[in-house]
Amino acid sequence: MKKIKFLAFLLVGFVTVSFAQQKAVKTVVIKTPTVQCESCKKRIENYMSHEEGIQKVNVDFKKKTTTVTYLSDRTNPENIKALIANVGYDADDVTAEPDAYKRLPTCCKKPEDGGGGEKKN
Repeated sequence: MKKIKFLAFLLVGFVTVSFAQQKAVKTVVIKTPTVQCESCKKRIENYMSHEEGIQKVNVDFKKKTTTVTYLSDRTNPENIKALIANVGYDADDVTAEPDAYKRLPTCCKKPEDGGGGEKKN
């Protein structure tokens, strides 16, 4: 009888610990106003897909947003914005890293910088 109680106690303990260790999956939508084309989309998605805690990345260059699904115990929205900036693109209030921006192809730069982005009338 003592063995059964002990095993039941262990089982409850393992279940409790496993629920406590479950990873909280969250999604954030970040404005990426400098994303211009399919090339920008691929560049961000490829770079971010290798980062720890990032589960899914979807860049919509027409809406100029990036949707990221991530594990909240491994990263957070501020880190995600910094990653996007490190690729060379603005992310909400975080400005693109200048050296990364310089390395972008011309088509991925802002029109005012001589890029092939959308022209304003």
